[in-house]
Amino acid sequence: MLAVAGVACAASPDALLVQSLIDISHSQMNSALSSIDSVLKTNPNFRLAQLVKGDILLARSRPISRLGDVAGAPPDRIQGLREEALARVMRHEQMPGADTVPSYLVEMRPEQKYAIVVDLDKSALYLYRNADGGPQYVADYYITSGKQSGEKVSEGDKKTPIGVYRVTGHLPESKLPAFYGSGAFPISYPNEWDRHEGRSGHGIWLHGTPPDTYSRVPKASSGCVVLANHDLTEIGDYLQLGVTPVIISDSIRWESRKEAAAMRQSVDDALQKWRQDWESLDNEAYLGNYSKQFFSDTMSFPEWAQYKSKVNSTKSWVKITISNVSAFLYPGKADFFVVSFDQDYSSNNFHNKMRKRQYWIREGNAWKIIYEGDA
Repeated sequence: MLAVAGVACAASPDALLVQSLIDISHSQMNSALSSIDSVLKTNPNFRLAQLVKGDILLARSRPISRLGDVAGAPPDRIQGLREEALARVMRHEQMPGADTVPSYLVEMRPEQKYAIVVDLDKSALYLYRNADGGPQYVADYYITSGKQSGEKVSEGDKKTPIGVYRVTGHLPESKLPAFYGSGAFPISYPNEWDRHEGRSGHGIWLHGTPPDTYSRVPKASSGCVVLANHDLTEIGDYLQLGVTPVIISDSIRWESRKEAAAMRQSVDDALQKWRQDWESLDNEAYLGNYSKQFFSDTMSFPEWAQYKSKVNSTKSWVKITISNVSAFLYPGKADFFVVSFDQDYSSNNFHNKMRKRQYWIREGNAWKIIYEGDA
């Protein structure tokens, strides 16, 4: 965890390493050595810290031209460590402002105490607390992701999926090979949209590192999101199985809280219009909330329209209550969000309670439902 973000302990290994690199850039070698020695005292398996210390000691006899500039050093391994150093420093230098939030966290239901947002380009994971439905920054962490960039398509493509997921389970260290470190938290890839788009694969986890490895270089996994073991253990205390959202983006889109509030209102307005049109028993108005590209688990739009028209024709009145709403903009797609909520449906001849999930897409100036199903 990056302590210099202003939340974590000031003596965290990440913060001390970043401070050491900053001190080197200012030619403050004694201070840099002190910081890096503190890191290695408690984390001797931190390879980047070992490399930085070697450079500091070499600087006593010659200038440092770049990190790890040593004759005979394995070029691929050194380049990976340089990329890790850059990612850590950039994360420190480009922290979002206090009034800036990830655009994806539109609304969290009360049960969702925390949310995770992953930035693959920056090798960063951000932890947010649910503050009355909106996000409040807690901490951020360095992560490793898939070797290949872009949308995940199939099993074995070594890509980390981009989308909205949730934590589905916990695999303790005792049940896993040492490669996975202090444990693993599987996530819900592939989701409904992934399956619709023909994406395959499974076994995408948040997991730790082997005992001899503090951290891995950026883009080194087979598709999972990998954290240092103590970081995984720390965030594990916040994760709720089946509940905590995990949003993975190639590059986080940040926005002001004012913009976030406007999007939340837009999503709530769309939901309420859909609910009111359903209650009105005006079939044309109700179906007008659905995209012609709509699909459910079993129906296309024409089949859905025929089915709902038949059902609604048997109703003399309908009452729908929506509660516990969670809504997230979908990364990698413009004007697209996924929403889940508790639905309490009553009519003259039927009563049902369920948790529902919908995907919405903007068509022209209106939001339209493109998927609906049981959550």
